[in-house]
Amino acid sequence: MAEKSKEIENETVYIPQYRFGDFPISDLLKKNIRDKNYLSLLPIQDKCIPEILKGQDVIGIANTGTGKTAAFLIPLVNKISKDITQKVIIITPTRELATQINEELRSFTKGMNIGSAICIGGVNIDRQKNEVRRNPNFVIGTPGRIKDFVNARVLFLSQFNNIVLNEADRMVDIGFINDIKYFISLLSPNRQSLFFSATVSGKVQEIIKGFVRNPVTISSVVQKDSRDNIDQNLIKVEGRETKTDQLHDLLTQEGFDKVLIFGRTKHGIQKLTDELIRRGFKAGVIHGNKRQSQRQKVLEQFKRNEINILLATDIASRGLDITGISHVINYDIPATFEDYIHRIGRTGRVNNKGSAITFIE
Repeated sequence: MAEKSKEIENETVYIPQYRFGDFPISDLLKKNIRDKNYLSLLPIQDKCIPEILKGQDVIGIANTGTGKTAAFLIPLVNKISKDITQKVIIITPTRELATQINEELRSFTKGMNIGSAICIGGVNIDRQKNEVRRNPNFVIGTPGRIKDFVNARVLFLSQFNNIVLNEADRMVDIGFINDIKYFISLLSPNRQSLFFSATVSGKVQEIIKGFVRNPVTISSVVQKDSRDNIDQNLIKVEGRETKTDQLHDLLTQEGFDKVLIFGRTKHGIQKLTDELIRRGFKAGVIHGNKRQSQRQKVLEQFKRNEINILLATDIASRGLDITGISHVINYDIPATFEDYIHRIGRTGRVNNKGSAITFIE
């Protein structure tokens, strides 16, 4: 049973207490941070990094797009740079988020001889098993593939002395609560546990109780609700048969430079993508019926502005950190208010301005 956590109060006007150069971390890691042009700390980083460096268990609760990934990667990379026997497992809800975390990790570990492996579906499983067997310092994966590797006795969670549950509320939402509890039961009691989430429901609280010990809770350390950066508008659908035409007219307006469009179903969003491409738009789509290699290729095209319209199901509503998204369009209304918040959180990130538009019938 976890002990009651210490609470760090919410901030209304936030001035960072630290600079990256102030932290007692390796010089090479500081150089890699500078090379990423990370100049000033975001609030979640300013509060979390010192606590993690001290070895504390941490519960980090913050809005999407607030820099949580660097908040846990920087101190963990430093920990391994001082003790190469340390091992970290990071569990996250989606393949895309796992890949994104690994990319950021590699940028922090340049020249440091720190290895990583990804455990996700949609990718050659034998190759991933071989990567895990090489005993990397970091393993990053989704619950389903991690469970496969645990059951196949490829991955031994008792060997990991650092664990991160990232976007825990999303993992609960998509049905992984029992798997998460199972993973926790296999962990070494001698570990540092880091828990990151945007929201904390009753089921998430169940996980927290068995996961962290005497944690520091850092909650909502943002200057303002991230929605304050997002203009939110509704468009009345004039008729189902004209809905695509209305979207077409919207996408041709000035300022719709990099657009993320959400739909409800895999079939529906694929059909809409095909129609937009037929009309001459540079568009791509990610959904659960796409192979991981296809999904990753489309994401890279969107990041590099080779396409300027990305269509997706809610697989992309969490965790994707793509700079410069000007508009999020809810072509289909999301199932819940929380889904809506996470969808629109793909724009207006880290104090940038964004726009969200929802079609209603």
